[in-house]
Amino acid sequence: MAEPPEGLPAEPAEGGDPAGPERSPPPRCARLRAVEPVLLLATVAVSLQNPLCTQYLWDRLGPGDGTSSAEKGRGCGNGTHFGPQEVETLVAHWNLYINLAGFFVGLFSVTLFGPWSDNVGRRPILIMPALGMALQAGIYLVVMYLKLPVGYLLLGRILSGLSGDYNLILAGCFAYVADVSSKHERTFRVAILEACLGLAGMVASIVGGQWLKAQGYIAPFWLVFAVSLCAALYSAFCLQESVVQRRPGKLLTFCHYLAVYHLYVAPDRGRVWKKLALYSLVFFLVITVHFGTREILVLFELSFPLCWGSDLIGYGSAAYYLTYLSSLAGLRLLQMCMADSWVAEAGLLSSFSGLVVFSLASTTPLMFTGYGLLFLSIAVTPVVRSKLSKLVGDTEQGALFAAVACIEGLCSLVATGVFNSLYPACLHFMKGFPFLFGATILLVPAAIVGWIEIQDAKPAYRHFTDPPVPEGESVHH
Repeated sequence: MAEPPEGLPAEPAEGGDPAGPERSPPPRCARLRAVEPVLLLATVAVSLQNPLCTQYLWDRLGPGDGTSSAEKGRGCGNGTHFGPQEVETLVAHWNLYINLAGFFVGLFSVTLFGPWSDNVGRRPILIMPALGMALQAGIYLVVMYLKLPVGYLLLGRILSGLSGDYNLILAGCFAYVADVSSKHERTFRVAILEACLGLAGMVASIVGGQWLKAQGYIAPFWLVFAVSLCAALYSAFCLQESVVQRRPGKLLTFCHYLAVYHLYVAPDRGRVWKKLALYSLVFFLVITVHFGTREILVLFELSFPLCWGSDLIGYGSAAYYLTYLSSLAGLRLLQMCMADSWVAEAGLLSSFSGLVVFSLASTTPLMFTGYGLLFLSIAVTPVVRSKLSKLVGDTEQGALFAAVACIEGLCSLVATGVFNSLYPACLHFMKGFPFLFGATILLVPAAIVGWIEIQDAKPAYRHFTDPPVPEGESVHH
């Protein structure tokens, strides 16, 4: 009998017991090893939801009827119960409350589910958060249909956080790629996932802005619900499991939290823990600036002097997400002539210059110039994720990316608190100061990444430069 194709389960022997250990191969769609569709669908949902939610809060807390500003033909801050600055402050604070609620709950659920997936597989931690995101979108729709107080949006955010939220989908997808890729190709494979974030976000931003302008909030939120549900169904029925040796694992146990803790404190890791800690700090600072500045971009564009409508906000978001694709191309080209760490440094320089331009932008062309300067900014995170992944074993990828997702949750917590509090405080003296503040923070990860790369290169040079020690003599320091 011919051998089955590589990677597919063997057919049971003729006349064998179908109830025995040998099972028939699953349906063909269950053999797909592409996790990218899960990330694409989940990112479409998040990229549609976040700016729409901010604009919904803007309209509900201003005019009070929840009708989109495009439908009312509102000007910049006109026709509201409050002045423009009061509305900006209220929206910033409600964004703070909603994100604090979700990410604080998600911080604990992600670190529980991530290490658990090292035993039971990655598919469960992709299904649960996708269903949670669909539930959140459903609650948002109820709030919009019934014109309930905006405080009910907190309920949807908390329920999504309990299921792991979008951060758990990120952790599961990156752990999946680490399972199926070699160390040599891992950086580029991770960068492909990052590019999926940009592609989905760019499409969602254009569609969301135009759809909001044409039909209001409810129709786009139905799409958020639908794509979240599709991500769960794809994970459940069409995605092949990447963990080969699965074993039963207890979910509700403190050992999962200890697995994440031991990544950084286990005594047998030697100096590896220092690199883990430093790269984790780099990741924390970069993502905090990334999340924090993105959080206030829509508010910055809605208000004076830019006064953008929903269509321009959609184009701006699309330009922002386009940097994911340009960063993938830049990463691939730069890898041919320099180490990954120096590619990350180039990405940090791109982020720094773009944020400085944002801080001074008072016209639409200058704002889009800032978006253009961010063309390589996303090259930093795939490099750092890849370097972290290479520092741990194959059976610790779930725990590692749970820790990374935990850091992302903490980043969102800190970014939302700092930037949404800093933005209203700076309206009276320099509206773009939060962007300048974020650019200054990026100098720290640039110094850390450069220092680690130089330290790693030293032994190779010392081999050629240190003079040989004559036999019988000792080296004195």
